[in-house]
Parts: sequence; C-alpha cells; structure tokens
Amino acid sequence: MAFGPRRHTGWLDSTTPPHITTLVATAGIAALNMNIFMPSLPSMATYFDSKYATVQLAISAYLGVSAVLQIIIGPLSDRFGRRPVMLWGLVIFLFATIGCIVAPNIETLLTFRMIQTAVGAGMVLSRAVVRDMVPPAQAASKIGYLTMGMALVPMIGPAMGGMLDAAFGWQASFGMVLVLGLLVLALAWHDLGETNSHKSASFGAQFRAYPALIKSRRFWGYTFTAGFSSGAFFAFLGGAPYVSTQVLGLQSQGMGLYFALVSGGYMVGNFMTGRLAARIGINNMMLLGTMLAVFGTGLSALLFGVGLVHPLSLYGPMFIVGMGNGLTLPNANAGIVSVRPELAGSASGLGSFMLIGSGAALSAITGAMLGPAHPVAPLLGMMVGVSIAAVLAALSVIVVAKRAAELGESGFAD
Repeated sequence: MAFGPRRHTGWLDSTTPPHITTLVATAGIAALNMNIFMPSLPSMATYFDSKYATVQLAISAYLGVSAVLQIIIGPLSDRFGRRPVMLWGLVIFLFATIGCIVAPNIETLLTFRMIQTAVGAGMVLSRAVVRDMVPPAQAASKIGYLTMGMALVPMIGPAMGGMLDAAFGWQASFGMVLVLGLLVLALAWHDLGETNSHKSASFGAQFRAYPALIKSRRFWGYTFTAGFSSGAFFAFLGGAPYVSTQVLGLQSQGMGLYFALVSGGYMVGNFMTGRLAARIGINNMMLLGTMLAVFGTGLSALLFGVGLVHPLSLYGPMFIVGMGNGLTLPNANAGIVSVRPELAGSASGLGSFMLIGSGAALSAITGAMLGPAHPVAPLLGMMVGVSIAAVLAALSVIVVAKRAAELGESGFAD
C-alpha cells in the first residue's frame, strides 16, 4: 500500500493522499460530462440540422473512445503516477470543452466531444487511488461512498441540463461543465497527493503485465458483472431520449427531472454498499444488485406490455435498476482492482475499457434499433437481457471463489 489513512493530514495538501471529496469531484465531473446534455440531444439535432442518430454519437461514440482511452490511462498512472495523469486529463478536457461550445457544425462538435474523453482519467484513477490506500473489503466500502457522492452530480445533471437548454440553448450545458471543470482542476492540483509508491519501470512493462490479469478468472467475472450491470444503464442512455420525446411526450426539462430518479436509486445503492459491503462481502452484494436490476427492467417491460404508457413506467423501475447498480458496481470495481494490487491502475483501466466499450456498443445499438415501428421494445428487451447476463456473471465469481476456498486458496488472483 502506498499510503495509510494516518498519513492524511487534511485538505489542500498535495503531498498526502487526497480527501474523499476530491475523488468524488474528479470522478463526478467525468460522470456529469457524460449525461448533462442528454436532454439537449433533440434540440442539438435541430440546431445542426442533423439526424438524431448522428447527434446521438455524442454519447455512444464518446463512450467508445473513452473505452479505448481507459487502456492507456491505467498503465500511464502505474508508470508515471496518479497525480500527473489526472491533472493532464483535466487540462485537455477543459480545452476540448471550449471547442464544443464554439463548434460551428456537428462534425466539429463530435471531434471535440471525443477529445473530452480525457476527463475519464478522473473516474478510472479515483478507484485506483482508493485501492492504493486500503485493502479490498475497505475499498468496496470506500468506493461505495465515493460513487454515492459522485452520483449526486449526474443525478442533478440532466435536470440542470434540461433547464439550461430551455433557457439558454444546448451550449449552456457545456458552459456549466467548463466552469465546474476549472474548479475541479484547482481542487485536484492542491489536494491530490501521489498514492502510487510502486511505479513500474516502463510504460511497456505495464502492457506486458496485462496477461497476469487476463489469466485471472475472477478478474473476468468481476469485469463482466460490471459490464453487463452498467449495460442496462448505457442502453437506457441510448434509447431514453427517443422514447421520452416520441412516445411519452416529454420535453427536455421534464426528461431531465425524471432522470434524477435513476441517479437517486444509484445513490441509495451506493449508500447500502458503504454500510454493508465489509460485513456481507463484495460477491454477495454484487449478486443482490444484479437481481434487483433484473427485477427493475422486467417490471418496466411488464408495465409497457400491459399498456401503461407513462413516464413512471420507464423511469420508476429505473430507480430500482439504479439501486441495483449502486450495489453491484462499487463491489465489482473493488474486485477488479484487487486481483493484482500492484497493477491497480492497469486493472482499473482494462476493466473500464470493457465496461465502457460494451456500454458504447449497447447505447449505439439500442439507439439505432428504435424507430416508429419499434418505439419501446428494443430498449426494454436490451435492458432485460443484459441484466440477466449480469446475474450469471456474478454467479460465476461466486463459484470460482467457492472452489478456491475448498482448495484452501486465498486472495483474488485465481
């Protein structure tokens, strides 16, 4: 471990581990950037005279580029440290955000939107920093509290974005992100001390270490659990704007307010993780969370199936899905970065690549499948399917852990 809690002296000391609020802020700005302008997608399509599917690339393609970037961010932080990678990511993100605001056409906007993915360093490395500081059981609890605090930001993000869009236009959401990003950069500069005390000898050595992760069955179990669990949410991101406007008749402001239910459920699940993970265990928490997600997505499908076409038929059950993800993801992420603690950054990056990559694919596929002939079914079908897959992945982790215990093995590397 790079640091113990006793080394921490408080806020605004760049020589000690960061305060949890700093990690919430760096991860939260990445989450906010992903969804604050989601209610503006229809108006952006009108502004740029583009098809909705093209503008929707601001989400799905963004996720795809983010996924690729995760593979680089993790090893970079294991080689050069968490602090410099985090700070440079924020700087690049801020310049790209300015480019989005002044973009004269959809092609320019999408280009700068892809460069904005540098902010993903905050989400990936916040988990690695936690793992640098504490062992796995405590890491799950701390990541739970971390993501609970982080969830507050995207919970109000779409609601805020909807109001900004209605009052000032779609550019206002990017302006808000720019201001908040500057504040987060200042906070990280003064508070984010380096926690990686075992930097690798070279950047290439980090990539050569990937086989050690790839051979771990438990790593893949945790990774697929996280990927499928978040898949329901990413599919929702890809299809909810269309369903909300074309089927439910919501405007951008109303859609943003309903979306707060999803993040609210996620925050509740995160709180439960923070309180229970150390006592119940990360594997059991994951299984419970995935089962809740299946129930939530299935309930939404049932409500629409019996003809209850109402915003709460979509967003109400998504509160349950969000709560399930709040139980699943912090525990799965704690498992991912605990397979090889010395490769926490690389593991977080590779795990995030799988998670966000699958999310980008699901978001794009779901958005492309929706249309006048099939306005709701593709979204709900995708969400139910990937939630069931998450349950199976969580069960596979439990089976591997049980076999390891029967053989008298310990740790997470099997």
